[in-house]
Amino acid sequence: MGRRKDQQARRTELAAAAERALLSRGLEGLRLRDVADEAGMTPAAVLYYYDGGLDQLMHETFQQAIERFCSERERTAEEFEDARDRMRSCITSGVAIGSDDRLPRLLFEYWPRSLRDPRAAALDSTLTERQIAVYHSILVLGREQGHFKPVTPPRVVAACLVAMEDGFQMEILAGRRTHAEVISALRAYVHAVTGCDLDANGPGVG
Repeated sequence: MGRRKDQQARRTELAAAAERALLSRGLEGLRLRDVADEAGMTPAAVLYYYDGGLDQLMHETFQQAIERFCSERERTAEEFEDARDRMRSCITSGVAIGSDDRLPRLLFEYWPRSLRDPRAAALDSTLTERQIAVYHSILVLGREQGHFKPVTPPRVVAACLVAMEDGFQMEILAGRRTHAEVISALRAYVHAVTGCDLDANGPGVG
């Protein structure tokens, strides 16, 4: 039992080292040695825990990053009863704070692999679908509560919100837009397609 815990602890350390290496060097040209150096290990030692090499390690790193991002977003939205508060919270929690926001940057650093790697593409689809599901549930709840009157099906609105976020997210990470600008743009879109002004006085607005 103790050995298993030690192995899990070491894998956790390696995952953190893989994140640091990916963020500092980018995926293109990243080597197993780069991760090993970050972890203070030899490449052979890394292969003991990840016999699939760098591809396996990066895949699991991306998978864990997706889980953290989506779980936090889902948890934050569910803290509120009012769909308007849920929408405000969901928008805020999904947008990068700035160009050095580690988790969104980590997700975008790995994303190009999904263009060539079916396993990476499947993970990216999971990320997208989970975010759409959160928005969709909020829109349906808001319609039931009488706050949202979507001009198109909630699923379409949810998918558009996620697509807009992805585009704006790259702008933030590149330093071309601010967090506040993107929040404002997404709220404006919600207003346009649901009739609900999230900037108006209401629950959770101070």
